[in-house]
Amino acid sequence: MNTIPITPDLSEKRQRQISFFNLKEKVIESLWLICALFSVLTVIFILLFLFKDSYLGFVQIGILPFLTGMTWNPVAAIPSYGIAPLIVGTLLVTLGSMVIAVPLSIGTAVYISELAPPRVKLIIKPAIELLAGIPSVVYGFFGLMVMTNWLRVLFDQPSGESWLAGSLLLGIMALPTITSVAEDAIRSVPQEYREGSLAVGATRWQTISKVVVPAALSGITAAIILGMGRAIGETMAVMMVTGNSAVIPSPIFNVLSPVRTLTGTLGIEMGEVASGSLHYHALFGVAVVLLLITLIVNLGAVLILKRLNAQRPASMFLKNAPALVRRGLKLVPLLVVTVIIYAIGGIIGVGLLACAGVLWLVAQRLSPKTAQRIAFFFLHLGVGLVLLVLGIILFDIVSHGLPAISWEFLTTAPRDLGRAGGIFPAIVGTLYLVAGSILFALPFGVGAAIYLNEYRMEGYLTQMIRTGIDLLNGTPSIVFGLFGFTFLVLYLDIGVSMLAGQLTLGLMVLPTIIRTTEEALKNVPSSLREGSLALGATRWQTISRVVLPSAVAGIITGTILSIGRAAGETAPILFTAVVFSQRYLPSSILDPVMALPYHLFILSTNVPDSSQNRYGTALVLIMLVIGIYSIAIYLRNHFQNTLRY
Repeated sequence: MNTIPITPDLSEKRQRQISFFNLKEKVIESLWLICALFSVLTVIFILLFLFKDSYLGFVQIGILPFLTGMTWNPVAAIPSYGIAPLIVGTLLVTLGSMVIAVPLSIGTAVYISELAPPRVKLIIKPAIELLAGIPSVVYGFFGLMVMTNWLRVLFDQPSGESWLAGSLLLGIMALPTITSVAEDAIRSVPQEYREGSLAVGATRWQTISKVVVPAALSGITAAIILGMGRAIGETMAVMMVTGNSAVIPSPIFNVLSPVRTLTGTLGIEMGEVASGSLHYHALFGVAVVLLLITLIVNLGAVLILKRLNAQRPASMFLKNAPALVRRGLKLVPLLVVTVIIYAIGGIIGVGLLACAGVLWLVAQRLSPKTAQRIAFFFLHLGVGLVLLVLGIILFDIVSHGLPAISWEFLTTAPRDLGRAGGIFPAIVGTLYLVAGSILFALPFGVGAAIYLNEYRMEGYLTQMIRTGIDLLNGTPSIVFGLFGFTFLVLYLDIGVSMLAGQLTLGLMVLPTIIRTTEEALKNVPSSLREGSLALGATRWQTISRVVLPSAVAGIITGTILSIGRAAGETAPILFTAVVFSQRYLPSSILDPVMALPYHLFILSTNVPDSSQNRYGTALVLIMLVIGIYSIAIYLRNHFQNTLRY
């Protein structure tokens, strides 16, 4: 019931009123459609401006030499623009992070979904969410100050900055993403599967490993792909710990070799390059390659998740296939894994794989109860390791950062390049950036969610809009920064300013607001809408007076999560909004600002003898972001426990 019908027996005045209401409904629906299409237009503009600025680079360098060239040295007498070492570095760091993150994440997801008592679950889930909430620059700071030193001492190397350090750090950062999605997939497996398995005499571990996990395999695969997308698109943390040497490790499995990633190259060089130069266009070519890789990875995960329940289980196919085909198909994953491990780890990697195979064969001979005890031990060990990592990060930052916290530190401007003084302009600048980004993104996000959930049935238009939202959500933060730089700073001539940073951050958090708002609207019972419409309310009256008030808790939670993400991001504001040191607060939105993430990055990488203020800045930033996320978690749990329809 979108409009009020006009019948001949109504008075002329009443007919005009009804016509006005109908026109109002159409205008409002059109407004929400524009909000929904905004994400699609944003993706189109990002692609358009990236390709525009990379086109000359592709033409002058050549696409094939650009992709396969083995040397990246734009400042040499004869510049070289081959990004093969950057692609290899990105893949090595990403694959290494998955080796670390996947077992821990899936084990943690299994434990939370299948084994954890309710009280323990209330501890572990917020801990995982806090891991997700720690800003990437804080991870990078911890990696630079602690992890690289551990690796340097452990392996007796001149420096611990290497692709091993990058893999360890990215593994920790990807862990919350994989865990959350995998847990949802495991939890969605029907309870009847578990009950049926236990009823025929299977142990709990046999039920988990041979029934539940295989049934959730598509969702777990999507979780791993999303984790890979998170790792590929990370900028600040990788840039701070990988050594940033644009070479392919020799041998390739030398995990202590420094590498450089695609994102790291953009973060390091974009701020120093002359606009319009070949180097400038080549960097945008790097951004195009990065964007295409991440979009393909994230879209693959989205498609898997969407078809999770529609796909025919692989086990049914294998069951109906001939015995020889079944055996051959079972060997394919082993062959693929062997080739990958040999390419990365050489004969040592294959040897380790063989040892793992022997252990697996031994495990097959164990009794079910013994196998269950061993499996549960490792699951508990993995969860304990995840909590230990969180504890180490927080302990290191809190213990070293507390001595720096004082009234002067929080209320004065920096002095001596940040070695002395405080961070007040950075705190205020961060709040300005966050407030502006939310004011920009919230109307578009809520409007898009209203249109998708309340006005439009599933069809080609909604599929296009949802695809645009998925693409926007999968875009690396550094690409948002480049788009903000080329479109807002240069094309619209806004300049490096608070406004450019606010708009860029707003575009970045827009998908989060849309998704959380849409989920909140979906949770409102249809009976409330039907009752309102039955009483004669229009569609917009129903939405504005019934649906939105009922969904306000979820909308607030999504907004707070977006605030937390915007407050902790560095890459989007790297080229659009920030300066390192500023004694006075900005007087207008066209002035540049200081920001806590950028201030911490510069202190960590460019200002020696500033250890105490580094830790103090990191502590303030992490307290700000974790505090915001904690409020969101509290509100979510509060309304889940109190809201009843």
